[in-house]
Amino acid sequence: MTAKILIVTGDAAESLEVLYPYQRLREEGYDVHIAAPARKQLRFVVHDFEPGFDTYTEKPGYTWPADLAFAEVDAGRYAALVIPGGRAPEYLRNDPELRKILKSFFDADKPVAQICHGPLLTAAVDGLRGRRVTAYPALEPDMQSAGAAFQDAEVVVDGTLISSRAWPDHSAWMREFLRVLRAKAPVT
Repeated sequence: MTAKILIVTGDAAESLEVLYPYQRLREEGYDVHIAAPARKQLRFVVHDFEPGFDTYTEKPGYTWPADLAFAEVDAGRYAALVIPGGRAPEYLRNDPELRKILKSFFDADKPVAQICHGPLLTAAVDGLRGRRVTAYPALEPDMQSAGAAFQDAEVVVDGTLISSRAWPDHSAWMREFLRVLRAKAPVT
């Protein structure tokens, strides 16, 4: 039976941070589902870095359908979790159904890949305390407040938790996530 991977996201997620792992994991042979607050056409954004701006810029990105609503997710059926960034984690962290999903992955010590602002979700369920992580660099104080040791690095692996700063780090992020995933939930 093919291992299933869950991506949790919503509107205003960074396009590349959803679609790159989605396609890369499918390429490896995993069955990948996208869950959101509701089954609907999600609207992603593109964050870019432009000269003269103190922070990233945001433009409309791709649209993509959510396969499941958070309330429909049976976390026990999934081998691993992917948490993209963008602005979505800012409001998703308040969703009680999503918080149950996140907690179940951490309680079972299943592989979790998070990137950019995604660690705001894992912080909301106290999943970062005592761990080493990276995130979008502006989140360093948030990571420290969540009890994590922040490292400004391309990728940080702490057991089954794999984190990266932003989409420019995708190759290292997915390389390390797949290394952990293949050991914990190989494609059959």
